[in-house]
Amino acid sequence: MMTQEAPQIHTLGALKASGYQSKSIQEELRSNLIKHLKAGQTAFAGIWGYEQTVIPQVERAILAQHHINLLGLRGQAKTRIARSMVGLLDPWMPIIAGSEVNDDPLQPISHFGKISVAELGDNTPISWVSREDRFFEKLATPDVTVADLIGDVDPIKAASRKLTYADPEIIHFGMVPRAHRCIFVINELPDLQARIQVALFNALQEGDIQIRGFRMRLPIDIQFVFTANPEDYTNRGSIVTPLKDRIGSQILTHYPETIEIAQKITAQEVHLTPQQEKNVHVPELARQLVEEISFAARESAYVDEKSGISARLSISALENLISGAERRSLVADSGPTTIRLSDFHSVVPAITGKIELLYEGEQEGADRIAQLLIDEAVKRVFKEVFPKVDKVTAKDGSGPYDPLLLWFVDHEGVDIHQDADDTTYRELLDSIKPLDALIDKYASAYPDDARYILKEIVLWGLVSAKKLSRTQIGPNTSFQDPYGAYFKKI
Repeated sequence: MMTQEAPQIHTLGALKASGYQSKSIQEELRSNLIKHLKAGQTAFAGIWGYEQTVIPQVERAILAQHHINLLGLRGQAKTRIARSMVGLLDPWMPIIAGSEVNDDPLQPISHFGKISVAELGDNTPISWVSREDRFFEKLATPDVTVADLIGDVDPIKAASRKLTYADPEIIHFGMVPRAHRCIFVINELPDLQARIQVALFNALQEGDIQIRGFRMRLPIDIQFVFTANPEDYTNRGSIVTPLKDRIGSQILTHYPETIEIAQKITAQEVHLTPQQEKNVHVPELARQLVEEISFAARESAYVDEKSGISARLSISALENLISGAERRSLVADSGPTTIRLSDFHSVVPAITGKIELLYEGEQEGADRIAQLLIDEAVKRVFKEVFPKVDKVTAKDGSGPYDPLLLWFVDHEGVDIHQDADDTTYRELLDSIKPLDALIDKYASAYPDDARYILKEIVLWGLVSAKKLSRTQIGPNTSFQDPYGAYFKKI
């Protein structure tokens, strides 16, 4: 966001009189970062979990005036870090008006810029570029050409201006020259063909470009930020050695190390409508369960950890979870509602679209693996909150779960309908009286809005310990004593 209006300086003479001095973009980034550090400020606000790891390394690279390669799996905020660097640029940058390559009025590099200053002198017109317009980004794909990045001859320009093909004015500059004095991000660098990387290296190191026989010395001033995925080094390509050797700092990124940090990231990035925020209440415990799914996926034997589990899994899962609860309340016409554990069937599409399965996972099927990850997330919270389930039931019925298990022996079980209204849902769980005693004893620290999720977690936890059985029939989830039906037949 712009913090001030552009300076009212419109000629080269007025710019000189103002005391303006040219400096490279890396000097600009360095000097502004020093101001931020001295003031105790950060240019990387909203990037959680990197405060003691990645961000200090990025700041050291900027102070060292290095080009940067951010190496990490998908969904690790690599591009967000690069975009945040825009905040370290000056609010406005002067250029020669009409320049295609952001010519510095005091140090023009293009034929157009040099001719303008030579002919007009101090009357050379000046325009201003905001810091937000000094960020260029390109996704490296195999179809990227040298013309895209460096430039090519423009026959239409030659014809319209009646120029010969010997005139350098017929050149159409690519993205790299146009990013002069800017931040230029190339995402997934290993996907760029080797010959394109070599052309990029030549422009980066030598300031020399060649377009259709035109050999031009352009001391291009760019802060390069590259991003790459470790998997790409073997699966799709690599960074050519000369280019890699010129990248001053290679910084490894990582996933959130704690559930709390992951929740901050998801809460910041999730997109909800005002109606969803008003009508669907999300207990903190539900948010924790969403993050536990991602953590479980990163440790699952069915999921390819080399591919990575993006933070977007949690973001999409939370959006789907809330939308599922919203749909449920609309179907039941029951007004505002609260997330239930049974709503988590809604997150399955968010999981299946965000994980790469190993062979064993493919055999099981994506939907089945998604359900297993949800079960694992619930199991982790169950173990964190409630006591361990003993394999053998105490003879005197003194175990923490014995009253609940006996309740299921004496009853037919319960069927939780996914689309039941809130009153029906709560009355059903309240009818299982032993659940209240468990919640009061072991989960009293949790707020009231998590009480019914906790009741469902107890049931799911006992299913995972094979003390209860769970059956999914259409929209109904049935919990029963696993042996009750058998004995009743005898």
